[in-house]
Amino acid sequence: MDLASLRSTAAENLSLKLLAFAFSLVLYSWVHGSQEAQRSLNLNVDTAMPDKPSRVLTTPIPPTIRVTVRGPKSTLDSLRTEDVPSVLLDIRKGTESRVTIDPSMIPAPPGLKVEQIDPAAIDLVWEDVVARDIPVEVGVVSAPAPGYVLKAGPKAEPTVARARGPKSEVMVIQRVRAEAFDLAGLTEGTYTRQLAIDRPRGRVVYDAQSVTATVEVGREVAERLFSRVPLEVIGRAGARAHPPDVDVRVTCPPEVVRALRAEQIVPRAQVTSAAEHGSDALSVVLSVDQCDARVIPSNVVVRW
Repeated sequence: MDLASLRSTAAENLSLKLLAFAFSLVLYSWVHGSQEAQRSLNLNVDTAMPDKPSRVLTTPIPPTIRVTVRGPKSTLDSLRTEDVPSVLLDIRKGTESRVTIDPSMIPAPPGLKVEQIDPAAIDLVWEDVVARDIPVEVGVVSAPAPGYVLKAGPKAEPTVARARGPKSEVMVIQRVRAEAFDLAGLTEGTYTRQLAIDRPRGRVVYDAQSVTATVEVGREVAERLFSRVPLEVIGRAGARAHPPDVDVRVTCPPEVVRALRAEQIVPRAQVTSAAEHGSDALSVVLSVDQCDARVIPSNVVVRW
């Protein structure tokens, strides 16, 4: 057969041949698309929790579950995970010990059948929620300026914080710790600062995020005891005190204490009575520059 004959044969019934070819393509697509197939999807999980829980869930809920669906391959090929709504777990009663995920809970598109769910059930453990007042603890860091010391504090206000959460976690808390009070460079005076409370661990919450802390800084002091210091009676010649001597404890800046001499410590009792003879219980008076002095005993009996 020559070339002209081939061309003539190929051109015969061309329209019918093209129509048959198009029909074959459509038929192939329909048959191929209607074939059943499987596909796995990771679906998000939403949880409906109790509104005002007196119990708290201690087991974690998985953020997603794996769902295997079966259906037409064409439907599966065009299916996107974000097109499928989240799976809702309703545990608002707060008493469920196990929640089962069945196919009716999976919002699968029409034409698709849920064949497998992983996990198909989730065990739940609940715990009572309790509240308890815990003492607040404030520490200090650094040191005041040279020659000064911390005299009082830090004192926190409020003194306690209320912790709320699972009983097993709340009952083991001994102290609520706050940020440390920085004493660096402080001189004499009273200082107040707002300090943040450390965040609690686990599922415990505090009713406060900070406390007001106060410290008092004073001059550094030292003590020294002078024993059996003779008592001087003034205002009446020949008067005698009982006991005739006292102990004196002085509190002063360290450099003043070191420089004190015994002759500078002169305790006195003054007689003011006009009677020629008599006795009286008198207070002992003592003044030491830059020092606080305590006399023991503070009163003596003077006779004249």
